[in-house]
Amino acid sequence: MSSKTNAVRLLDTAKITYELRAYEVDEQDVSAEHVAQTLGLSPERLYKTLVLKGNKDPYIVAVVPGNAQLDLKKIAKASGNKNCEMLPMKDLLTVTGYIRGGCSPIGMKKQFPTFIEEAAQLETAISVSAGKRGLQIILAPTDLATITAAHWSDLIDM
Repeated sequence: MSSKTNAVRLLDTAKITYELRAYEVDEQDVSAEHVAQTLGLSPERLYKTLVLKGNKDPYIVAVVPGNAQLDLKKIAKASGNKNCEMLPMKDLLTVTGYIRGGCSPIGMKKQFPTFIEEAAQLETAISVSAGKRGLQIILAPTDLATITAAHWSDLIDM
């Protein structure tokens, strides 16, 4: 399995330290919770990348813990939109260049406004998709925020 995804190339170019972890893909379950369990990570350390449409911004990226629910009102407020809705799955590849279960916040086709759940700052390392199913990147949350030009925000439904 080639590990040179767009996300990995960007991290290498930026000289950001990371670890790659490969895992066996279960096509029946590409959920963040399942991937975390497969990798032996706690679900709150494996972050999923969600892409949304806003009324002001055409596309917004939210990075939240795998075991959490994104609060649409909170992401709308954080991003300066009146409302946000999830991007239809059929549009994900066209908009980001990534597929469900392999969508990385790093290296999308374009740089979209990106927001990371503020609780990530309490972790020394978190895991995000490396840009394809079966591969995760483990890196410092601050490095993820730097490479994606992300903002820290309270995004999850409690």
